[in-house]
Amino acid sequence: MSKYSIEQFIEQTRQQDKGEGLFELETPRMLEVNLDGEVWAKMGTMISYRGNMKFEREGVFEHGLGKLFKKAFTGEGTSLMKVRGNGKVYVADQGKKISILQLSGDSIYVNGNDLLAFEPTISWDIKMMRRIAGMLSGGLFNVHLEGTGMVAITSHYEPLTLLVTKNNPVYTDPNATVAWSGTLEPEFVTDITLKTFLGRGSGESIQMKFSGEGFVVVQPFEEVYYSTQQS
Repeated sequence: MSKYSIEQFIEQTRQQDKGEGLFELETPRMLEVNLDGEVWAKMGTMISYRGNMKFEREGVFEHGLGKLFKKAFTGEGTSLMKVRGNGKVYVADQGKKISILQLSGDSIYVNGNDLLAFEPTISWDIKMMRRIAGMLSGGLFNVHLEGTGMVAITSHYEPLTLLVTKNNPVYTDPNATVAWSGTLEPEFVTDITLKTFLGRGSGESIQMKFSGEGFVVVQPFEEVYYSTQQS
């Protein structure tokens, strides 16, 4: 069989059942959900499915007025869709790398833009970060996830996890910060020296400071967020 034949291409790229459960990485950038019930996924990330599936946009009052108010206040938000049915559904987000996390009573924060999918057994809420004028084009919001179940997050390229200890805080670029443990409460700090060095009033001069005990996940990419609300 030719190295470049259609048969060889199919053999190399065809879908394979790995028997890993509800969430399965079909490729590093494509999530297979073996569904028998329902799951939440980021709106617009479905690329294929087989079986009997129903896709529902997140209802305006689906999660109560509190979350609706927060999404309206931030001017942005993670638009979710509920996928119901029995079969396989494949989701991906602009070719970003996917990581699966199994929460067992744990708590994490995920940048709203980097949340791909999660089980309905996970409770969640929108966490608005303290805003600084001119910090980011669209501000910054995160989703707090807690409970037992699986969560899929995305990152541009390979993620890096940094451990935070009481005597060794971690500083990150907000645009490169993907997630952090629920035990941490970040604050925004301004590096005046770096600001002067760069000759501008945003970007690397604004940092997120993580103190305490936990971890922070960063990516080698500075994401730009857009909002309908002015900074």
